[in-house]
Amino acid sequence: MALTTITPIILCGGSGTRLWPLSRKSYPKQFSKLMGEETLFQASARRLSGGTSEIRFDRPMVLTNSDFRFIVTEQLTEVGIDPGAILIEPEGRNTAPAVLAAALHAAKADPEAVLLVAPSDHVVPDTKAFHAAIQRGLEALAEGKLVTFGIAPTHPETAYGYLELSRSPGEDGKPVPLSRFVEKPDAARAAEMLAAGNYMWNAGIFLFRAAGIIAAFQKHANALMTPVSQAVDKARVDLGFLRLDPEAWAGADDISIDYAVMEKADNLAVVPFADGWSDLGGWDAVWRESGPDSDGVVAQDRATAIDCRDTLLRSESANLEVVGIGLNNIMAVAMNDAVLIADMSRAQDVKLAVAALKDKGADQATTFPKDHRPWGWFESLVVGNRFQVKRILVHPGASLSLQSHFHRSEHWIVVEGTAKVTVDDDVKLLTENQSVYIPLGAVHRMENPGKVPMVLIEVQTGAYVGEDDIVRYEDVYARG
Repeated sequence: MALTTITPIILCGGSGTRLWPLSRKSYPKQFSKLMGEETLFQASARRLSGGTSEIRFDRPMVLTNSDFRFIVTEQLTEVGIDPGAILIEPEGRNTAPAVLAAALHAAKADPEAVLLVAPSDHVVPDTKAFHAAIQRGLEALAEGKLVTFGIAPTHPETAYGYLELSRSPGEDGKPVPLSRFVEKPDAARAAEMLAAGNYMWNAGIFLFRAAGIIAAFQKHANALMTPVSQAVDKARVDLGFLRLDPEAWAGADDISIDYAVMEKADNLAVVPFADGWSDLGGWDAVWRESGPDSDGVVAQDRATAIDCRDTLLRSESANLEVVGIGLNNIMAVAMNDAVLIADMSRAQDVKLAVAALKDKGADQATTFPKDHRPWGWFESLVVGNRFQVKRILVHPGASLSLQSHFHRSEHWIVVEGTAKVTVDDDVKLLTENQSVYIPLGAVHRMENPGKVPMVLIEVQTGAYVGEDDIVRYEDVYARG
């Protein structure tokens, strides 16, 4: 087989709630280090890079939203991956418009481009086996098929949709025609499908040519063609990102690619995959994938289990220890601002906690305690009635916007690295243990001119210390 170049399409705009409190709308699970030293997004990008003697991965195309665009580029840079186009969705419209936009953009350069669409938050431990499955998928692609990947079920899971194959897959892993999609089943039906042998989990991973999937949209979901085509045609370049046109995009239906196209297509083939996969769709999945010990316990470094069984203990704070005594079938996840404790069997109900917190107006429902920005991040250490204390990290070479505030003054104390500070017409360098005062209304900026991260402590005082009290005059990141 000749070498085939594949363009990965990584979907990176979701904001799942089932892994709360770690995963939140402002910083969802794909950007977290849930299963090792790399984030799920980084691991996904690595898995779709390089190649074999038969396939080569081109630079990935990423679809995300405006809030995550700099996190995407930062995390790809950390693992040495240079992205191709990064398409910014003006608002989430589910996977069908996103996939169509990617295909239309790719088709401008090559209508016959081979595209592999994959979520950014899945775990696939055996990359070599996954690449081999992709190679098997190319056989069906050559026959004009749209290809999806089915995961061999290991237990009667009720949280996944299923694929019914026309026959049980063979040991060779060759593509099998799809009979139909099956919605998430109840426990009894899931057990029946597991025993039948010709049902597989729907992983939401697809392989097709750009022209092939566009033709499928024209046939089965033609109403999406005009708004998405216009959103791509009217897209504008912004700091290296490609912003889809918001007015056109708003006219696209909010619908998944399964409902819009795949369930209606008659040329779908399924590549079976039995070498390990998880979408980490709940803390019970994290527990399974983390490798419980002989007592069924998974305890992170900052967690201690005493006489526990079938339990997950995690602390996401460097200064917070979690201790469990005599627990059975419990998951406990602690962060600086929120703690989840639940029976493992209720893992899929964590979303109910998020809904309850939203109803009571708690910031913890959606807002991550560490606020990531294009230049670095900050976290609030103490918040009072008329003051706030923050820790701020600025990446080497990065700078905050030139700004002022109506309601607060600030004190900055450098604790690591060197800061270049502008206060009105005064510009100075501050090193560790040096500080500066920013009067209310002063036009100011902080920059990191060094080669290591700069960390400072900021003390804000005033009648109002909210994040919206900012007037920006200059911003290299083109924020409003």
